[in-house]
Amino acid sequence: MFDRLFNLGLRGATLGSKFVLIFFLARFLDPEDVGQYGLMVASILYALYLLGLDFYAYSTRELLRRDRSDWGALLRSQCALTLLLYATVLPALLLVFYFEFLPWSLAPWFYLLLVVEHLNQEAFRFLVAVSRQLTASVALFLRQGLWAVAIIAIMALYPESRTLDGVFAAWVLGGVASLAMTIPVLRGLGMGGWRTPADWGWIKQGLVVAVPLLIGTLALRSLFTVDRYWYMELNSLSALGAYVLFAGLAGSLMTFLDAGVYSFSYPAMIRASHAGDKASFTKEVRRMVILTLVLCILFAGGGFVLLEPMLAWIGRSTYTEYSALFYWLLLPVCLYALGMIPHYMLYARGHDRPIVYSHVAAVFAFGLTVAGLARVSSEFAVPWGLSASFLMIFFWKTAAVWRISKNGIDIQTSFPRTVH
Repeated sequence: MFDRLFNLGLRGATLGSKFVLIFFLARFLDPEDVGQYGLMVASILYALYLLGLDFYAYSTRELLRRDRSDWGALLRSQCALTLLLYATVLPALLLVFYFEFLPWSLAPWFYLLLVVEHLNQEAFRFLVAVSRQLTASVALFLRQGLWAVAIIAIMALYPESRTLDGVFAAWVLGGVASLAMTIPVLRGLGMGGWRTPADWGWIKQGLVVAVPLLIGTLALRSLFTVDRYWYMELNSLSALGAYVLFAGLAGSLMTFLDAGVYSFSYPAMIRASHAGDKASFTKEVRRMVILTLVLCILFAGGGFVLLEPMLAWIGRSTYTEYSALFYWLLLPVCLYALGMIPHYMLYARGHDRPIVYSHVAAVFAFGLTVAGLARVSSEFAVPWGLSASFLMIFFWKTAAVWRISKNGIDIQTSFPRTVH
């Protein structure tokens, strides 16, 4: 019981630290720096998918089917794939700086953070897979929570430290501390098979499983990367700082929904679907609907009440000038949250194809909407484009659920099955 409570406490502290960090960055840094920080975060998060290809979705399942004496062989094969991806993806990412999406001065931080984050991400997933939940939570807190608290305290005490370099340095140190803790744990698991040559046939089979769903994931994640670059192009870097702040606040709704609702409901939905228990499946869907609606309403109400005092505390006119952005960014987040209900209904029943197609279609909806409305309002065209995208996803997935239920189609794997 203590381990469970401690684990939940660490996860809560991590979420809280990430939530609070954006407030203090807005208070301590210029809006232009906050905008640059937002571009870096979005770019790194997107590049992580290119480095990993979501291969863990296949390798984790394979790992759990094998004896520990074979784990080293599988991990060695995955490491071989990772080195190949590093050799191809990392040089290609120089285009981000060549085309001036990010300034060259941030290139060293970008590559350092990207590699540290990727290694930590893969280690975290492995620890979770082998039921080292507490160790995984401590590692997650080191790389996402503790450094955020530390840099907030440092910037509060030492005004000269209020720079992007200070923030990125703290981020790197948090990641390195996480790796320093997890590597000895991984070495102590007694995994065998490390001398076995990389199995490229196994790697190819894994890519066949992982890549189809990765396409949908990349399409969806591109919305949360391109939106920032496009908003800066339509407005300014300081306006982007306001966008990053309000997008971070609105997006925290999904963080709390993931941690408090979806992470509990969708595994139960999968179990009920595989057992053919329609009553339990329906019960979990109803619970997800109610909790999602309640949290969306409470979050919107809380934002309406607290936004003005929060902006007064930050004390920067740029954020007050663009305060309406918060509500227009909260709308697509709420639509995204509602769209996760049919998403998990499809996923639990094994229908991946509508998920992928809806995400790809959403990219086109976003592009057409923003391009069409940019002349109407450069300030709100991007949030409107996000709203159009997530509204399309919601209706697409809901229609797929209705069609599958109407036709009485049982569990069917459109793509090779992966974990969420």
